[in-house]
Amino acid sequence: MNRHIESLELPAATPFFQDAPDSLAGEHERSCILIVDDSTLDRRVLQDELEADGYQVQTAIDGEEALLRVAEAPPDVILLDVVMPKLDGFEVCRRLKSDPKTILIPVVMVTTLSQTEERIRGIEAGADEFLSKPVNRQELKTRVRSLLKLKRHTDELENAETVLFTLAISVEAKDPYTNGHCDRLARYSVALGKTLGLPGEHLRALHRGGVLHDVGKIGIPDSILLKPGPLTKEEREVIKSHPVIGERICAPLKSLRLVLPIIRHHHERWDGGGYPDGLAGGSIPLTARILQVVDLYDAFTTQRPYKPAYTKERAFAIMREETARGWWDSTLIEAFISMVLENRLP
Repeated sequence: MNRHIESLELPAATPFFQDAPDSLAGEHERSCILIVDDSTLDRRVLQDELEADGYQVQTAIDGEEALLRVAEAPPDVILLDVVMPKLDGFEVCRRLKSDPKTILIPVVMVTTLSQTEERIRGIEAGADEFLSKPVNRQELKTRVRSLLKLKRHTDELENAETVLFTLAISVEAKDPYTNGHCDRLARYSVALGKTLGLPGEHLRALHRGGVLHDVGKIGIPDSILLKPGPLTKEEREVIKSHPVIGERICAPLKSLRLVLPIIRHHHERWDGGGYPDGLAGGSIPLTARILQVVDLYDAFTTQRPYKPAYTKERAFAIMREETARGWWDSTLIEAFISMVLENRLP
């Protein structure tokens, strides 16, 4: 463990910790805390205090080392000083909170800065909590314990999402002709969303929707889902239930709230002839319409049991023919075709 510790004594005139009742018993948790501070003395005091309560502690002497340590082994909580060489705490926090891999790690800014403007900068960078130097022992322990509890809940939600993504991929794996379909739809949807100027949260929903749009097929019998010949009327009705099943599976997770409209409505049609709700025109959510467009293109340009893979030119022609019949959103169809012709499809 690299503690960067020197033999220094606490200066009596400027204590790092304020006096406070030390009544909190050691929790003996094995959670990992990363302390980032260019002051050897401050790092040592925080490290000793947290290790005494049973936490695993790592340290970093500046922002660059902090990012390397997080990349190597993501901690459960980060205690981050603001004024540091190379990268200050604001920039480190901003980078962590802009990366999907680290956005959920709680960050506590520990600083002597008390101005409102500095706190606002920290909030804008994504900081979860603040601690002022000199640090109050009780406040330190309470904040860390509270954020660790929040992190455990967040990890549970992430695990639940992982299970759903695994289910979706397992559905895709049943049919060799749809290999890679979900990944392509996720990438194509995000690309079209960016072209349309959609905000980040909707781009994330499009990526998740590309993977999860058909997760409801887990509830469709294989005898129907993989039937090589034409489906009966009754079997088609069973297939049409998969968007509702998928929505029901994903609904308990609030983190997927923007994905639910994609899952439920990606088989609606511009003229109202789709399912499950017969929505028409602009009443179909935009993100669902985006997935429809990229799903059409992928279906036409990949081999299926009933057809060969079409060229993109033929795919465009069919997409425009169907749009002329009133099936799809013409604005999105043309935006997607332009994107492909300009080689902006990932």
